[in-house]
Amino acid sequence: MRKLTYYVATSLDGFIAGPDGEFDFFAFEGDLAAAILADYPETMPAPAREPLGIAEAANKTFDTVLMGRATYEPALASGITSPYSHLRQYVFSRTLEQSDPQVQIVAGDPVEFVRELKRADGMGIWLCGGAILAGQLVDEIDELVIKRYPVVLGSGTPLFRAPFKVTGFALNDNRTFQTGATISTYVKH
Repeated sequence: MRKLTYYVATSLDGFIAGPDGEFDFFAFEGDLAAAILADYPETMPAPAREPLGIAEAANKTFDTVLMGRATYEPALASGITSPYSHLRQYVFSRTLEQSDPQVQIVAGDPVEFVRELKRADGMGIWLCGGAILAGQLVDEIDELVIKRYPVVLGSGTPLFRAPFKVTGFALNDNRTFQTGATISTYVKH
C-alpha cells in the first residue's frame, strides 16, 4: 500500500505560511537545500528544476502530489497551471475550474479519494498543503516530514486546521542543518 506523507515547511511556532499566504521566509539555501535536492528532488516545482540542475532527476519518493486550493493558487496567479508536471497532480477544491489537463481538480471527499490512491500502484503520495486539507486527511497521513525553520511568525496558516483530536506520531529521524533548520520525520503510531 502506498504511503501518504505530509512534507511541509513550518516556522518554530507551527505556521506553514503567513497571514496573507506568504512563505518567502523559508529560505532555500545551504546544506538544507542540498539535502532537499538530494532526498526530495521531486518536491521542486517544474519551473525551478532546470535552474537547480535537476531537470532530468528521477522521482525518489513521490509520484503524486496533493494540494488544497490555497496551495495551488499562487502558481495559478503567476501563470503556472501545472506546477509539478513531473508528478500526478490533484487539487482539492469545490470552486476551482479545470485549467490544465495535467492537474485533476477533485471536488469530492478527500479521505475516500486518498484511500483509493493509497490502494493503487505507485510511489509515495505527497501532501503538499494546506492546513484545511491536512486537517481533513490527518487520519490518512502515514508520515510527517517537517522542515522547521528558525523563525517565529506569530500568526498565519497552521500546519493543520481541524477540530481538536489527538493523533499520535513517533519521531523516526531528525536532522539539523547549518542554516539552523531541521528536518524531522514522524511516523504514525
